[in-house]
Amino acid sequence: MADLFRVHTEPTVNVIEMKLPEFLDSTEFDRLNESLLGLFDAKGPKGWVIDLTSVQYMGSAMLGMMVNFRQRVQSIKGRLVLCGVSPRLGEIIRTCCMDRLFPIAKTRAEAIKLAK
Repeated sequence: MADLFRVHTEPTVNVIEMKLPEFLDSTEFDRLNESLLGLFDAKGPKGWVIDLTSVQYMGSAMLGMMVNFRQRVQSIKGRLVLCGVSPRLGEIIRTCCMDRLFPIAKTRAEAIKLAK
């Protein structure tokens, strides 16, 4: 799964750099979902940033996984912010009305500030 995302932990925020292909088979999707949900640590920072700079497309399953991840972040009283959203991906997010669920920052630095 290391090739699909990379995590950096900063003092107050966890940053996930997503690198998704346009298609994931069900086995890859399940492994990615388990890996992402396995990132939560009670001692770690509660702020999360998902950097989507390298992602051009997300299907419904990935969007659903993002909602599940958001719920997990909220369950620990944390905050999740997206950044690096391409115009194509932004259109998908808006079409699904998910822009109401996720704060979207233009830059990673801005997202880190918002997620603290």
